[in-house]
Amino acid sequence: MKIEKEDLVEDIKHLISINGENVDINPNYLEYFELDELIEIKKNLEYKKINQDAISNSFLDELFDKCS
Repeated sequence: MKIEKEDLVEDIKHLISINGENVDINPNYLEYFELDELIEIKKNLEYKKINQDAISNSFLDELFDKCS
């Protein structure tokens, strides 16, 4: 199965959307990013989406420690 840049950009747009709102990404980004870079961006966004609660809790704990 061949992965296309356009498909990856659509996946990335979905991952960065909030509450299902459409997100516009400049189509010229296809010119700047290589396929492997887009795959890495998608993987990072998927990781962050899956681990969002843990990341948020860690950030809040760190912020609380700095403020107390």
